[in-house]
Formats: sequence, structure tokens, C-alpha cells
Amino acid sequence: MAATQIPHLANDEGAEKIFVGVKELQCMGARPPYDHPHIFLDMGADDQVLCPYCSTLYVYDSRLAANESDPKGAIVNLEEETVG
Repeated sequence: MAATQIPHLANDEGAEKIFVGVKELQCMGARPPYDHPHIFLDMGADDQVLCPYCSTLYVYDSRLAANESDPKGAIVNLEEETVG
């Protein structure tokens, strides 16, 4: 079991690239209701990965913390998204 939660990322701005401080993530496209199936992406030994659904290119940046992205705000707080 993973020691930390895998972050979900949303590309609401339609950015071509999103820089992240992690190599494992879940892409959800945009925030609901405009999301696509949430897909697990793992960069492995590479420093980038392309989402096959929305074509967002995620690029690893070691200067960013696990909860940071560039552009800012791409990491989704799932607790806020599930308000019912």
C-alpha cells in the first residue's frame, strides 16, 4: 500500500504542460462535470508523461513539493470536490 496519497490533477486552464513535484499522479482532465475517467499515470524513470485522454503533458520538476503544480491550482483537493 502506498505511504502517501496519489494526487489528482485537473487541467481546467487547458495548459499544454503542467509541471508537478511527483512522478505518480491521477489525471482527471478538468474538474467535474468536465472530467474524463481518472487515470493513473506513472513517469517511472522518465521525467514526463502524456495523458492519453486529454493530451496534457505532465513534467516532473524536483523544485516543486508534492502538493505544488505550475500552473498553480492544478492539484485537486478531493475532500472539497466531494461536497454533497
